[in-house]
Amino acid sequence: MKFTVLTLFPEITDAYFASSIMAKALDKGIIRYRAVNIRDFAMDKHKTCDDAPYGGGPGMLMLAEPLSRALESVGVIPHVIYLSPSGRPFTQKRAQELAALEEIVLICGRYEGIDQRIIDTYVDEELSAGDYVLSSGETAALVVIDAVYRLVDKVITAESLDEESFSGGLLEYPQYTRPEIFDTIKVPEILLSGHHENIRKWRLKKRVEKTLAVRPELVERGLREGLFDAETVKLIEEGIRNNERDKSDRSRSDEGFTGQF
Repeated sequence: MKFTVLTLFPEITDAYFASSIMAKALDKGIIRYRAVNIRDFAMDKHKTCDDAPYGGGPGMLMLAEPLSRALESVGVIPHVIYLSPSGRPFTQKRAQELAALEEIVLICGRYEGIDQRIIDTYVDEELSAGDYVLSSGETAALVVIDAVYRLVDKVITAESLDEESFSGGLLEYPQYTRPEIFDTIKVPEILLSGHHENIRKWRLKKRVEKTLAVRPELVERGLREGLFDAETVKLIEEGIRNNERDKSDRSRSDEGFTGQF
């Protein structure tokens, strides 16, 4: 898979592609990368890439001409993504879909964004890294790249991806490593038992418990979309009953408190 990044600051993305698992994927030829410096396509000797927006308002807007020339330099334009706070929220599901493509082009915005005519002419989709505003489109692009490239075949072993957060609609179970006892806290006994089936059941139960506690909307969506097998559905139902019972117990305890001092 190839990532082509259009940016005013290629050194930001270059550094990411030069280290860790990504560097190994590049060396093996599994991943390819090209940074296109938008300033190289500026129309004047000062390499100007921004100007004041029509209609007034604060800040500057990235110019259409350099961006258009930079995009045309890519050749046959594949799937183009513009990183923007007003884009569709980026999800694990979308990462999986993008990982199946041969190439994606990511436009990194700066300042107040880019000229709308570039979006209308070239952009296939706008993606947002979250409900917040970043000063650097490069940061958002790297979020997308990091989530996508690791799903490409042969980058990471398939087994490592099977029970991660969001796989199968649940968050990941808690993990432990050496030492067996840390600050008086011991690793759960079941993980030391060597009984693989009991460990699997424990991990699934913990995934359900954590998702119900932290991201209950994921459970609701998973049930609605039929993502869970019968074993998981049973654990979810038990977890919901336990939560309701705990709430009821706390409510009765609060009612019995007189508040006298």
